[in-house]
Amino acid sequence: MANIAATSPSDVKPASGPSWTRWFVVLVPYIWLLLFFAAPFLIIFKISLSDTAIAMPPYTPVFDGFGAIGDFISQLDFENYFFLTDDPLYIDSYLSSLRIAFISTALLLLIGYPMALAMARASNNIRPTLVMMVILPFWTSFLIRVYAWIGILKPDGLLTLLLQTLHLMGPDQQVEIFHTDTAVFIGIVYSYLPFMVLPLYSALEKMDHTLLEAAADLGCTPFKAFWKITFPLSLPGVIAGALICFIPITGEFVIPDLLGGADTLMIGKTLWTEFFGNRDWPLASAVAVVLLVLLVVPIALFQNMQKKVA
Repeated sequence: MANIAATSPSDVKPASGPSWTRWFVVLVPYIWLLLFFAAPFLIIFKISLSDTAIAMPPYTPVFDGFGAIGDFISQLDFENYFFLTDDPLYIDSYLSSLRIAFISTALLLLIGYPMALAMARASNNIRPTLVMMVILPFWTSFLIRVYAWIGILKPDGLLTLLLQTLHLMGPDQQVEIFHTDTAVFIGIVYSYLPFMVLPLYSALEKMDHTLLEAAADLGCTPFKAFWKITFPLSLPGVIAGALICFIPITGEFVIPDLLGGADTLMIGKTLWTEFFGNRDWPLASAVAVVLLVLLVVPIALFQNMQKKVA
């Protein structure tokens, strides 16, 4: 004890390790991004500038290495990108995807926020169980869970049977929501709900609840206290959950393909059709590049705005 008391703060030296260890720790995420984001994106961008060909792979590269940079620039054209603006199918697909992603994210926020708030205000004994119940769907394959909704929503499915059993529907009537946008919204909200609830729960759990008690003592109503205190403090969780859900929903393919009909237009289905159905890899790559730009630019602008506000 005497030795500890004799040690002054100025005698304590910050922990330091070998310089190569710090450099390695800093470089690992950059190497990861380079290998699994930048390199695949550059490959996709290169294919998007190629010409379609009947061959394997089904395109003719216009860039064969750094030694042919001059030839590459002379042959460079953006015909695949111009084609995206000529055919209304692609613009409609982008707009429909953004519309479905925006509505789905709003529904997820409306459903997920009360769930996360209830979990954050539950007793410490039951919180782990509630978190486990939210995570539990991840233990089953995503594809199997979507297929289960086919059995529920199809005209002669479990939902029709339940409503007929409860006499809420006649024996000759059927639920007609399978292969519609409604079925797509149900599948998306069910599949992505944990991605919205968990960031919200993480933000709400850390909130200082004595602020609500102080607001109540000062005469603040529960709704006003929620809007003035709880919701602003949970904004980081709201933003994180919205971004985590909105981005993958925009490019979603499985749910609209299985639950949506032919009229359900999303860019993920269009991209799959171009890549595997029409085998037009350059055009499919151009679709993917434009989709990435549409998603990355708003996020970058939002982060830049947050830095200015901070």
